[in-house]
Amino acid sequence: MLYTVIDIETTGNGYKGSKITEISIFVFDGKTVIDEFTSLVNPEQNIPPFITNLTGITNAMVRNAPKFYEIARKVEEITKDTIFVAHNVNFDYNIIQEEFKNLGFDFKRKKLCTVRLSRKIIPGLNSYSLGNICSVENIAINGRHRAKGDAEATTELFRRLIERDNNFTINSFLNPKSRQATLPPLLDKKVVDNLPETFGVYYFKNIEKEIIYVGKANNIKQRVISHFYDKKKKEQTMCLETADISYTKTGSELLALLHESAEIKHIYPKFNRAQRRASEAVGLFSYEDQKGIIHLATNRLKLIPNPLMKFYSIGEARTYIENLCSEFELCPKYCHLQTNVSGCFHYQIKECKGICCNKESVEDYNIRVQKAIKSIGIGAENLVLKEKGRTENEIGFALILDGIYQGFGYLDIAQSNQLKNPEDFQFFIQPQKDNRDIQRILTAYIKKREA
Repeated sequence: MLYTVIDIETTGNGYKGSKITEISIFVFDGKTVIDEFTSLVNPEQNIPPFITNLTGITNAMVRNAPKFYEIARKVEEITKDTIFVAHNVNFDYNIIQEEFKNLGFDFKRKKLCTVRLSRKIIPGLNSYSLGNICSVENIAINGRHRAKGDAEATTELFRRLIERDNNFTINSFLNPKSRQATLPPLLDKKVVDNLPETFGVYYFKNIEKEIIYVGKANNIKQRVISHFYDKKKKEQTMCLETADISYTKTGSELLALLHESAEIKHIYPKFNRAQRRASEAVGLFSYEDQKGIIHLATNRLKLIPNPLMKFYSIGEARTYIENLCSEFELCPKYCHLQTNVSGCFHYQIKECKGICCNKESVEDYNIRVQKAIKSIGIGAENLVLKEKGRTENEIGFALILDGIYQGFGYLDIAQSNQLKNPEDFQFFIQPQKDNRDIQRILTAYIKKREA
């Protein structure tokens, strides 16, 4: 069996934007290096100063170096029919695979990660960085953060791992059914094996135990594993930082969605962007003018006692109102999408043919406005949205009082049957904040249930 132990240096712009500046490949038979290929590479883009400070590779050094397409055939030939080995293998492998993809070539090799192998064969180290392992193992690195120096050191580390592999760990990693090569290098496989296959919220944590991502799932284990196969830059960067995963069972998708949204706003994980915003600034409200026409308008949230809907920005509120205008054929002027105009036309909405043009009565127009208002949010009802609990003898529920989300909780089925009014459930909830994202989740749930 032949291995190619590989290390690359890059421009450091993430998986999609990063280009190789140096590559080193050692062909290894498990005992001896039988071939080697090392080359600087012209990345055809600027090398950032911080990368030059780290690697010592300058723009001048690579100016006359071969471009990747000029060495691609050599890389393909020397790695053919070998096992691709690297420290944090997914990083090197994905960058090289992306370079080949840009040339229209599908690069595929079996992989082994010396980080993951070291965690199994040399357990108990404080860090599994190449520098730390080589320090512990007294392996010299002749040129740290240069491709040849790191590849040579990784080859020697891999040789020692092979010698100490008394439990056939390497063979198990190469088993087609094994997912070891695709797991994040800092993550123990046992963590993934112990994940439940049920509804819940999961937490990705880095080596310092900081939560870096919160997600929800109908099947926690399946959803977590799907992150490891995702080719998006954000997903791959996140997985490289993931060292542990914890979870909370919720019993249902609705409660998972609500819990996830609350956790994101409480924790602010670095890889959650869509729901990280904590405070809303704009509110939607209605009022009736002297002619009896119902208007929809927005203002700063603190100036609106009972907003119909809350938004994080004027732009978000405006888009929402535009959609209402389109769906219910409302007048853009009376929805305050236009000001100081005689006609009624909005660039994203068809020309008004209703009240502004005296084509209908105030009463008929107001009926449509009321329908639009009724479609907003979850209304002013008191609701207990009951779901399956975490066990067979339990229910989960979300509580809404006067149209405001109060929180969620769990109760024994027998105990829940004794509660007659929605207000009675407020003593058994985990109180939560109401916000735009929660209203969106609950509105979609209620509409789906009523459909």
